[in-house]
Amino acid sequence: MTPYDFKNPDVRRRRFRPIPVRMLVPNVITLLAICAGLTSIRLSIEGRMTLAVYAIVFAAALDGIDGRIARMIKGQSKFGAELDSLADFVNFGVAPGLMLYFWELHELRNAGWIAAMVFAISGGLRLARFNATMDDPNKPPFASNYFTGIPAPAGAITVLLPIYAAFLDLGRWPAPVTAGYTLLIAFLMVSRLPVFSGKTVRMRVPPELVLPLFVGVIFFIALLISYPWYILLAGSVLYLLALPLGWRSYQKQARAYAAASPGPVGVTPPGAAPTLSPNLPEPPHDDRPERLH
Repeated sequence: MTPYDFKNPDVRRRRFRPIPVRMLVPNVITLLAICAGLTSIRLSIEGRMTLAVYAIVFAAALDGIDGRIARMIKGQSKFGAELDSLADFVNFGVAPGLMLYFWELHELRNAGWIAAMVFAISGGLRLARFNATMDDPNKPPFASNYFTGIPAPAGAITVLLPIYAAFLDLGRWPAPVTAGYTLLIAFLMVSRLPVFSGKTVRMRVPPELVLPLFVGVIFFIALLISYPWYILLAGSVLYLLALPLGWRSYQKQARAYAAASPGPVGVTPPGAAPTLSPNLPEPPHDDRPERLH
């Protein structure tokens, strides 16, 4: 075997193309989210739960904008999609599970650790299923507007509900109740429950409503900063209560799609492969952006 001679002028070296800055910006935001998630783990170990929750909320905010910024500036990449999945597992699977364990679940010893571990693993399984079914060609057209199970950021925010209640002096939940609630959120994350995502909803704001919209957003941010535990607790409760609405909406659209389809096409919940009629052509491949949340 001839060694590779770097000094030989006849040997062409592989040249790597420069990476545009627009491809780096979303990845930098994702790395900042990972830093926030890891910092929340450290803060929870040190017992500074207030700052730990702030770090998780900050990571969720960064997770909500990095994908949108990537699509806005056309900075999607396969590397960014994989990095985002790893960040979600750390920030919204491992960090909340450890936070709950150091908060209260450690009182149950092994049972509490199992509950925290099941939640973290459920977050990883949910992300793996999302990546595996993202480009499924057998999905009905309307299924792209729904998540399969609670998304990881929403699961991380809602699972911390016992901590919000304790911060508001509403009573500290018993450790077995907290463990049961943690397992419930973990089950909802890996379930096939259709959850409305709103990604495909394209809204245009009339010119006369632009300034009121800005004022409303600023007002909400001010409320979140001034009354964080009230907003997080109310938002978590309302989100969980609204889950049946997403299921009903999915079932309604599924029935309408099945009635409009020419042939016995079975519509199943998102994530499951529907049964197609042999007389129908295979649906076209869905070329969506790689970097999705």
